[in-house]
Amino acid sequence: MNFKSSVIERPEDLPVLALAYVGDAVYELAVRERLIGSGLVKVNQLHSETVKYVNAGAQARALHALEGMFTGDEASIVRRGRNARSPHTPRSAGMIEYRRSTALECLIGYLYLKGDAARLGEIMTAALEAIKEENE
Repeated sequence: MNFKSSVIERPEDLPVLALAYVGDAVYELAVRERLIGSGLVKVNQLHSETVKYVNAGAQARALHALEGMFTGDEASIVRRGRNARSPHTPRSAGMIEYRRSTALECLIGYLYLKGDAARLGEIMTAALEAIKEENE
């Protein structure tokens, strides 16, 4: 995956829900890119496969699989994301799952806005592989 962004000088100073907002978009785009790259081209198949990756439960489990990989700064962002109070109440996920998925999105948004494409690629690859293995 090739991630390019305009670098934000201090993304760690942004509100965590702003990081999650960006991270959500980057995460979903990476999932879509991966699925298209795997040869899926029919829209209904793409959608049903995307849903397996882009949901609070899958993202929470991916975050759990990534634990132990984080640098100190990344762990801090994850912790802040997990503790964020969102005005949105999840419909299809429990609060703990929702907060853990928000934490993953925060980390992805942080790495993207920081411009750390290599590290973002590592995290995304590991997260998507963990979900793929779980779905098989």
